[in-house]
Amino acid sequence: MQSFSTIAQMREQVGQWHRDGLRIGFVPTMGNLHAGHFALVELAREHSDKVIASIFVNPTQFGPNEDYGRYPRTPDTDIAGLAGKDCDALFLPSVDEMYPFGTIGCVQMHVPGITDILCGAHRPGHFNGVAQVVSRLFNMVQPDVAVFGRKDYQQLQVIRYMTEEMSFPVRIVAAPTLRETDGLAMSSRNQYLQGDERQVATTVYRTLRAMRDAAAQGTPLRDIEDQATLALQEAGFIVDYAEVRRSDLTRPKLPAEPGLVALIAARLGRTRLIDNLEFDGE
Repeated sequence: MQSFSTIAQMREQVGQWHRDGLRIGFVPTMGNLHAGHFALVELAREHSDKVIASIFVNPTQFGPNEDYGRYPRTPDTDIAGLAGKDCDALFLPSVDEMYPFGTIGCVQMHVPGITDILCGAHRPGHFNGVAQVVSRLFNMVQPDVAVFGRKDYQQLQVIRYMTEEMSFPVRIVAAPTLRETDGLAMSSRNQYLQGDERQVATTVYRTLRAMRDAAAQGTPLRDIEDQATLALQEAGFIVDYAEVRRSDLTRPKLPAEPGLVALIAARLGRTRLIDNLEFDGE
């Protein structure tokens, strides 16, 4: 596996692959990779001839009181894992390479509508930072296909919107959420869970399934959300939201509408967990 730290190096290699008629798949990550990330690499391989992963902990998507400084960084393990999955190249830009005029002087990005609800309401500016870094990575890496996980459902919708609206020549492929055997969605932040919190965390997935079942029974949407919030609170969570939305994240009117998804974000101790369940999916 080749490794590149500069845009010039990355573009030179991608340019050669494109001249050779090869299709480029891309998996952007923030590192601390687990089986869920490696599944994205494998999916990218199905849609491309060469696969590039990036590792960059993006400072512009962290708020002032969030965990940028303590976000787990495990480059050696990540590199070994990617090489074991036959990833062809790794892009490891520095903050200066990504933001040459600094994170304050950089061009701002804002995707209207879907960035200010759900996680956006609780993490102001977060999705602006996501749009900033993904647009930059698309420009730097110039992939044909990019793979993102469905676990970060709102992020996926933001990236889809931005890609279409900005006319990036990139096909977005959504990967299923990979779960532990007890249903907990795989996440780098799961390692923050301490003691009994790991077992309590499975309440999130059980609650999502209960929301789906209640909708199938015709329970009013407000009641579904209230019951889900109460179940999480009784388990010890501080709930940011437990909501039912359409796939485009607009508000549905009826629980029987097709294409609905339940979304939860809740804090357990120091750990903020997010998860979702598409009613027509799992």
